[in-house]
Order: sequence, then structure tokens, then C-alpha cells
Amino acid sequence: MKNSLKTALFLGGIAFFQQSYADVLMQWQRTPLAIDLNVNQERIIFVDRNVKIGYPPSLSGKLRIQNAGGTLYLKPTQAFPETRLQLQDMQNGEIILLDVAANEHKDKLEPIKLIYEPKSNMDEISGDEEHSQDKNPLADIVQPKLTLPAPAALTRYAAQSLYAPLRTVEPLDGVQSVHHRLPNHITTLLPGLPVKTTPLAAWQLGDYVVTAVKIKNQSYEMIKLDPRYIQGRFYAATYQHNWLGGRGSAEDTTTVYLVSIGSADKAMIPEPKRVIKKISKNQHQGGKK
Repeated sequence: MKNSLKTALFLGGIAFFQQSYADVLMQWQRTPLAIDLNVNQERIIFVDRNVKIGYPPSLSGKLRIQNAGGTLYLKPTQAFPETRLQLQDMQNGEIILLDVAANEHKDKLEPIKLIYEPKSNMDEISGDEEHSQDKNPLADIVQPKLTLPAPAALTRYAAQSLYAPLRTVEPLDGVQSVHHRLPNHITTLLPGLPVKTTPLAAWQLGDYVVTAVKIKNQSYEMIKLDPRYIQGRFYAATYQHNWLGGRGSAEDTTTVYLVSIGSADKAMIPEPKRVIKKISKNQHQGGKK
């Protein structure tokens, strides 16, 4: 019995050791973290926060960046010198800086897990003391807050995330990035207009989901956009611009923000199924005997 218990403890210790050292731990202390990458090799970074990623134009076409639930997947397609990425915590607005560089090395790089400094007890104590000294008889009265309804707040957040500079995006408590669950090309959203519609991204707050969809004019005529043209069971719809310029112009593309209860695929009219007609052997041979 003792031997089996020792064996179990030993094996458990090995499993814990392997789990603990599977990731490279890097502590964020307000100084940029140096991240090494290998060309054509994906490296995983566990941020464990809902973040928005900012990167310079020089990385376009050189680094594939995917963000899924607080985990970053970085895969360079070619070597590049040290370049800075900005990660913005969407809950508190904090900026985390990563200095990434890609080389032609072949060695396998381990995943990275970011860890953060806990708030010190002294800060909490001093904050409590300051609060108690400043307390007055009116402090317990709940002050009214001017807040937007969730659909409006989600729409504004989505628009800022796509169009505004990273540093100006206002944090929205409880929001999280989600998969839009839509096909790459949607034909049922604006069937009456000569446009191409492509889903971009989606965010969720409580039961509401806002999905950003790109609209591109396929004709050479100006198109006026109206929310009433949209087909589907959406809670709200807002265009970034209410018109499109002719195809090939700088104004031929805009974005519509679709708010739904639950994911957008539940509110969208399903795409028609493609019917593939099978040709029998006799038909293929032209009925020859």
C-alpha cells in the first residue's frame, strides 16, 4: 500500500512538474516584454485578458495575429526586426507592450504565459483609509449614472474598435470578443442591393451580440443605405455611413453593426442551399446504346 501510494505521489509530482514548466512565464512590470518568434512557426501567448491588439503597418503581410479568448497566436511568414505590439486590456484600459522579432531559427519555441503583479496590501489599506477619511453623510446615497443601453454601448464599442485609434477606445465592462458564426459571404442580408457583404468581427455583452459586417458596392452607381433594407430578425442595425460611392471609389465600402439577442447566425436568414445536379452515366453518354 505504501509503495503504491509513493508511486502515485511520484507520478503526480512528475505531471505537476511538466505542467508547471510547459510554458515560459513572463511577468508584466510596465516594461516591454521581448518575444522571440521563428519564421513559419506559431507561438502561443496566454494573456488571460480580453485585449485588443495594435500593431504598426510594417508588420502587414509579415505576421499573422489571431486573438481568441485572451490567447494570442503569432505566426511570422518572414523575418523582421524587433517591432512593438500594443495589447489593450478592454476592461481597465491598461496597455501591455510586447517587442516581437522573427528569425529563421528552427528550434521549437515554448508557449508564453503572462503573469501580472498583484495589487499590494498597502495600496488596499491606504485606499480604505483615504475612503474612510473622505466619507460624508451623502456618500451612501447612490448617484445616478448616465449609461447607454447595452445595444447602443455595444455598437459604439464595435465602431471604436474598428475605426478609432487603439488608445482612444473606451473600455466597456463585461464585453468579450466572440466568433460571428457566419459564412464568409452573406447573400441574404441585403438581397435587393448590388453589394458584397462580409462579416468582420463580433462582440458580446450579456445576451446581446453586435456583429460588424463589411458592405462593398459592386455597381458604379451611388447607393443610399437604409436600415429597412436589411433582412433578418435583428434587434438593431446601424450603418457607419448611410451611403456608398460607386465601385472603385474611396467611398465604396462601409460597415453595418447588427445587434442581435444571441449570435447573429440565429437572426440571419439562412443562405440558400446549393443544389448539385448529378448527371447519370446514360445522360453523360448522350443516350448512346
